[in-house]
Amino acid sequence: MTGDLPGEGPGEGAVRLRPPRNTLNARAVWWWRARCLLTTAVPVAVLAALGAFAGPAGTWLRYAAGVLAVLGLAGTAFLPSWWYRVHRWEITDEAVYLRTGALWQEWRIAPMSRIQTVDTVRGPLEQLFRLASVTVTTASAKGALRIEGLDHEVAARLAERLTRITQATPGDAT
Repeated sequence: MTGDLPGEGPGEGAVRLRPPRNTLNARAVWWWRARCLLTTAVPVAVLAALGAFAGPAGTWLRYAAGVLAVLGLAGTAFLPSWWYRVHRWEITDEAVYLRTGALWQEWRIAPMSRIQTVDTVRGPLEQLFRLASVTVTTASAKGALRIEGLDHEVAARLAERLTRITQATPGDAT
């Protein structure tokens, strides 16, 4: 079967851009919502506090705090569900596939031969929601692939699997 690209024939292109199969853990939506609320609450609180002590200019600061609070709450209600529908990941014996983003979607493939390190990270909010992130560092100028919003046990098993596969994969000769 010949592909659409010149020089792509049978046996070539085993690692190709395709939709990854796995979704994130559903708790990721609530984790993202908590992050959005915290990101909104801090500047709203600062603006409101400054508005309380700023005299006549305080009205504008309180107005700005209110607008920011409304926008933050709207984003908190809408964006995490959208992100959950878009974010996908998959691990095969050949590559790590990742799709992220909302308006600007990014699809990335990291061949196993290019993986240098695999890390699992659990920040305080992730721990609260029993989630973790797996970071796959590659020999790429684009940087690491970060799979966020995984159940912490799935993330641990994923890191172990990636480590086993990359140890068994010969390095890239290019």
